[in-house]
Amino acid sequence: MMMKQSFLQKMWRTLPILIASLALAGTAGADLKIVTTIPDLADFAGRIGRDKVSVSSLARGPEDPHNVMMRPSMISSLRAADLFVVLGFDLEHAYAPALVRESRNRAIQPGARGYLDCSLSVTPLEVPTSLSRSEGDIHPRGNPHYNLDPLRMKRAAEAMARKMGELDPPNAAFYTQNAATLGAELEKRTAEWKRRIGTRRFVAYHPVWAYFAERFGVEPVATIQPKPGIEPGPRYVDALIARMKGEGIGLIVKESYFGDRLPQQIARSTGARVVTVAVQVHATRAAPDYFAMIDQIVAAFDQNGKPGKQGE
Repeated sequence: MMMKQSFLQKMWRTLPILIASLALAGTAGADLKIVTTIPDLADFAGRIGRDKVSVSSLARGPEDPHNVMMRPSMISSLRAADLFVVLGFDLEHAYAPALVRESRNRAIQPGARGYLDCSLSVTPLEVPTSLSRSEGDIHPRGNPHYNLDPLRMKRAAEAMARKMGELDPPNAAFYTQNAATLGAELEKRTAEWKRRIGTRRFVAYHPVWAYFAERFGVEPVATIQPKPGIEPGPRYVDALIARMKGEGIGLIVKESYFGDRLPQQIARSTGARVVTVAVQVHATRAAPDYFAMIDQIVAAFDQNGKPGKQGE
């Protein structure tokens, strides 16, 4: 009886160690599951996490990031996520908050440990002074398109690495080192891209260029949309054509998710060239990753470059 009791006592003493060992075995090699709103962030998460993470993006590359179609698979992805990463400045307000709520994943709700708003690392540009809907599709916290500035995205990468390290402490140094490598490459390539810029003044379709313009010294003198999200009337188009002729503006840079009709119409009247660019990773074949995306944008401004044709 004493022998049996001693054996049971020994088992009870070793049970916590056994349970802990089984728990570690069950999580060994398990991926940190990351969901991002746009493919640019997913590209960075994959570069930072490598084989330690699994990454998916809610938005698809060709989609307008302001108006992403919600799909049931998104809720499933969010329900299983350890980390949800948004670009922020309300870019994703039309779909992300509702999906996160519907996922019922407490870990990734705003303010929770598994929620990261990368815009908190960025000083916004073009913060509106008026919130009137007559001004179009405005963003109260500022222009959200800082993903087109590699050095602001470097800050986003650093924030992602810190958060990934918080959620996965054993691999924190791994994430930090990979983010540092990514940041160094972004700095190096940014210096190279700056040297390639030739054409400085251009017309865009939508006001996505504030951060790119500040970083690379170009000037979007006008947009085909008179206000964000509002298509132009004939009078506005005529005035834009007259301005382009008067100021000798010979470049129209069209974001890939907008149509060709108006840019081509304006080009025929002004002699300007129209270049379609991806402003999101995977938006076109020319943008399979972040570096390729910026490279094909820079090519649009590079007088010696060969920017792709429509949608390439």
